Amino acid sequence: MKDLLYVDEFGQAEALFKPQRVEVLRQLAEPRSCTEVGAVLGQSAQRVYYHVKKLVDARLVDQVSERRVRGIVEGIYQASAQSYWLSPRLVGTIGSRHVQDELSLGYLLNLVEDLQSDLAVLRTDREVPTIGVSGEICVPRARRQEFLDDLRTTLQDLFARHGGSEGDVLKLAVACYPKENADD
Repeated sequence: MKDLLYVDEFGQAEALFKPQRVEVLRQLAEPRSCTEVGAVLGQSAQRVYYHVKKLVDARLVDQVSERRVRGIVEGIYQASAQSYWLSPRLVGTIGSRHVQDELSLGYLLNLVEDLQSDLAVLRTDREVPTIGVSGEICVPRARRQEFLDDLRTTLQDLFARHGGSEGDVLKLAVACYPKENADD
């Protein structure tokens, strides 16, 4: 089972957007048969198999084994991943996003979409150099621009000290946004 499956095809998204299928998918966090899932959800094995078949066709669930039960071969299924991310590109940007500069919300939304796409393709079968830092900082409104200027200067200095044309390429994305309504 993968840690993450990036859903970027309409067929996969369509298969996932049924509440009953999401419940079946949750039950398949561990390998189970349709009969076992049906018993938990109070549904017939045939009804569960219908949903499992759609999820298998969409590559969201895998058949991991099979067993014989009273002369019938029964499939054992498991979810393909622990988490499923929907690509923002499934819908895309409606209209044109006005990205005036790096201080605009449009720029930040583009950055987040790029970050999600980049993370989705990272290979998880080997160690990759990553770090995640998150926190909150309280900045008085009168000092907000000073803080943003300091942040920009610090990052530019970091790029200048460690940047170059040799070595592994690491992408750095920093997002700074108000946690509550920007008008507060």
